[in-house]
Amino acid sequence: MKVIESLNIKEKAYIEKLENGLTVIIIPKQNSNKKYVIWGTHFGSIDNRFIMPQTGEEVFIPDGVAHFLEHKMFEQENGTNSLDTLMALGIDANAYTTNDHTAYLFECTNNFYEGLDELMDYVQHPYFTDENVEKEKGIIGQEIGMYDDDPGWQLYMNAMDCMYKQNPIKIDIAGTVESISKITPDVLYKCYNTFYNPSNMVMVLCGNFEPEQILQEIKKRIVPKELQGEIKRIYPEKENTINKPYKEVAMEVSSPMFAIGYKDCEDFEQEKEHIVAKHIAIEILLNMIIGKSSKLYKELYESGEILSEPDLSYEFSSQYAHILISGQSKNPEKIQNEIKKIVEEYKQNGLDKEHFERIKKKIYGDYVVEYNSVGDIARMFLSDKMKQINSFDYIEEYSSVTKEYTEEILKNVFKEENMIMSVVKCK
Repeated sequence: MKVIESLNIKEKAYIEKLENGLTVIIIPKQNSNKKYVIWGTHFGSIDNRFIMPQTGEEVFIPDGVAHFLEHKMFEQENGTNSLDTLMALGIDANAYTTNDHTAYLFECTNNFYEGLDELMDYVQHPYFTDENVEKEKGIIGQEIGMYDDDPGWQLYMNAMDCMYKQNPIKIDIAGTVESISKITPDVLYKCYNTFYNPSNMVMVLCGNFEPEQILQEIKKRIVPKELQGEIKRIYPEKENTINKPYKEVAMEVSSPMFAIGYKDCEDFEQEKEHIVAKHIAIEILLNMIIGKSSKLYKELYESGEILSEPDLSYEFSSQYAHILISGQSKNPEKIQNEIKKIVEEYKQNGLDKEHFERIKKKIYGDYVVEYNSVGDIARMFLSDKMKQINSFDYIEEYSSVTKEYTEEILKNVFKEENMIMSVVKCK
């Protein structure tokens, strides 16, 4: 097995690519009594048009298929539901779908191998019929209705609509009631057979494991499948401008909600080898601009303009990249204007060295803390692997992020012409 290591935090990860193409990552945590496994496929909501490697057929699928497929994987031909089976073993199991991957997971202290039996059985044995697919449409239709009524989700989706014209990231992960009505067992099997091939999947395990032993246990449970060629995914052309600067809706909320965003229009392919350093720099900048210890946050909080520390994030893949600052305020426009001012001030005068170093240490501390939880570690390694990133790079590249480099990122990414705001105001 290939071993990668972070000397800074004394952690190791063992990586093996099996003959069938499956990548297995094992992060031993000898002192943990919890075990965590997550099995992901590189198939998310943005993958709605592709060419099947087996046949060369171009397929355009309805919105929401990746999420629909995730729901259906638990149902077994014998009438049982694998989620119920895992819960009955005292195992905390779940699944989720994102823009770029779908994952099945569980955490436990006991019955690990019984859980692994069930996980590796249901993920490798899909069972779709006309009847069970139709039944699921009603269940997911209700879920879509719940998200339609969720102010936080509407805030996010409207922010995506502001930033992107054609990019599929602006499509709801669950799809719409109309789009899921077009899903059939044939569509699900086509997507399963294409994207759930081991060569498109990654399994991450974290806990008190002996790497070689757990690897043999996984190999025992693998259903033989032929290697397949690369899946050609077809996406719309990249967009170098925002779609619209502002969007608002009125909903039942106690105080207006805002999401202020910057669309990152830099070329991902050119930036790829620096993406970790760039991500670290953006996290530092967001904390300096309006994080809990920033001057701006202190002023806004003390004047009652902002109700709590805003959520700060940078989401990226080869197909999209954007910054989001979201929270609650009676006056979202003022928050946006104050952010514009502080960004301009930093561009003109540079970053304060002492503040920069303090925030940089805080960000490093946040990364280190993630290694205390087997679940956080496993999810992080899976998510990063889908982006072709080694998670340890966030620890190792931290020291290379200088004030001067961060100032360059500020100028290149925090551009007013690429700024948007989504608002959910009170009804």
